[in-house]
Order: sequence, then structure tokens, then C-alpha cells
Amino acid sequence: MKAYTITRDNLGAWLDALARDYTLIAPVREEESVSLFKPVSGFAEINLGYTNSTVSPKGWLFPQTEEMFFFSTGGDQITLADAQTPGPAVLFGLRPCDIKGILALDPVFNGAYQDCYYQKRRQDTILVGLSCTRVERDCFCTSMGGGPTDGGGADLLLTEIDGGYGIEVLTPRGEKLVNRYQQYFDADRENRVIPAREELGKKLAGHFTRNVDTTGLKEFLDQHFELPYWGELARRCLGCGICTYICPTCHCFDIFDQSPDGESGVRSRCWDSCMFSHFTRMAGGHNPRPTQKERVRNRFLHKLKYHRDRYNLDGCVGCGRCVTRCPVNIDIRQIIADLQEVARHE
Repeated sequence: MKAYTITRDNLGAWLDALARDYTLIAPVREEESVSLFKPVSGFAEINLGYTNSTVSPKGWLFPQTEEMFFFSTGGDQITLADAQTPGPAVLFGLRPCDIKGILALDPVFNGAYQDCYYQKRRQDTILVGLSCTRVERDCFCTSMGGGPTDGGGADLLLTEIDGGYGIEVLTPRGEKLVNRYQQYFDADRENRVIPAREELGKKLAGHFTRNVDTTGLKEFLDQHFELPYWGELARRCLGCGICTYICPTCHCFDIFDQSPDGESGVRSRCWDSCMFSHFTRMAGGHNPRPTQKERVRNRFLHKLKYHRDRYNLDGCVGCGRCVTRCPVNIDIRQIIADLQEVARHE
């Protein structure tokens, strides 16, 4: 694994160059407490001091609303035209939990049923990770197999060091990007980048306020679909869906057509939520998840069981967004602890 260093001044120059040559998506501070990933025109717009964005950066690869294709009718024919897709992009400044979130989305959209829209964006996007420098109250990535300096899945990983940043090359695509802009980088001849990242990871590991143990939990849930606990939890849930919209691994979507004149229009898709009462409602009116109990159960079984069943990956990366934003303080960490307690008394 190759490693380099870059000064703060050169980092700014490099990001300005990336913005000229690629679509550069990076964290931007919208308000005092709101940070989002958006296309930027250069380094001056980027907020490197954020801890975790308000909404996950999955929105670049899987947009909240996305045009799929255009259609028109004339005579006996229907004509289809592909929607415009973005070209090469760099998704810069991803925290490790959000990198893992993308890894959790990959098999969903690249599995047995290929999703050409996600695939195109994914193949054209270089992922540049950024190690965390602090741990927030609701973070629990280490409990879900990650870590604040774990760059697995990224093409490059940056870690703050004295005088600038260390850069680890993790994939051939990452190495190609560094080589293209080699004038901004210095070789890590003193071999300090990886030790600095490892030391930072050890330091931050002691800052997590709460850890949870998922050992044996999936196996328990395999055997216990019906639990009174889900009804108790559902009495608190408002069904607002905010947990699903800010989650880096949720991927439900709806498809709709817009045709003002009835002859031509566009088919699009947009994020949807399994927490909404109409999400599973069928054309005849039947709803297999008729109450909030079934919907709450489905959400947490998806995070803790179904995603593992399908892809051998957790459906939760421990980013803590849902804990922070839930208006009624539903906390997945407490749910894991509660289910472990129920399992111990079985």
C-alpha cells in the first residue's frame, strides 16, 4: 500500500483542480447545524471540519429524485430516450461509516437485478475517504464492524496529520488519481501516515459513549419473528420516516410518471419509506403491514437480520443519524440491548 502526504495549501490546490476536471461532491455547511454533500466549484466551499453530514452522501449515487428516461407517443409508436447522467465524479470527504454504507448498497443495486442508474454513477465515481478526528455522542460504528479511521471500500483515505494530511492509496483507481496530480503530493518516506492513522484510531476508540453487542442477535431473530417487544416499540413511533431518509443504507424508492400533455413525459424515481402506511398497500387495498408494529419490526429486522441474510452485511453502519434525529428518541442501540435482554430470558 502506497502512502503520501499533502500540505494544507496543496490540498486546497488539488481540490480546486479536481473541481475543474471532475464533478466534485464534498461536504458543505448549509447552516450552523446542517452539513450536506453537494457539487462544489472548489476548495473554498468545502467544510472539512464536519463530523457527520445531516443526510448521508448516498444521495449522489442514489439521488433522492432521479429522472430515469423520457417517453413520447406518436401514432402507434412509443419513443424512449435515456435521461442525462453525470460524467466522472469524485466523492470527497466520506467518513468511514458512509463508505460502509455505500458497500451495503452495492449488492442491492448490483445483484441479480442490475440497476443501470446506480451502476453508472458508481462506476464513474471515485471515493475519497476522510478519517474522523472526533466521535459524536450517538456514533457507534465500532459496534457494527467499522471504525473512525477504517477506509475499507474507498479508493483513497485521508487522515489529518501535523502540517496537512496523510493519504493512503487503497485501489488502482485511487493510485491513478494520485498519479494524475502527483505535483501536489510527497511520498511518505518517513512512513508516518499509516502509524498516525492507527494511533488516531486507538485514541478515538476510547471516546465512544455507548457500545452494543450484536453477537447472536440475528440467530435469535431468525427464530423469533413475533415478539411483544415490537408492539411496545411501535406505540412510540410516529411513522414520520425521518430515520429512513437520513440512513446511509436505506434504499426503498417509488416510481412515477409525469406527462403534462398525455403524450410525452418523464419517468422518475424518488426515495420512499417502509415506515409509511401506504408503502406496502396493494392495488386491491390489502396491506400486509397494516399497523405500525409490522412496519417498525420490518425496519429493524432489515437492519439486523434481512440485510445479513441477503448479502452477509449489516444493514446498519453505526453512524447514529437515526438516533440523533428521531423526534421520539427511538435508539437502535437500545433496541439491540433490549432484544439481547429478551434473548437471555428465553
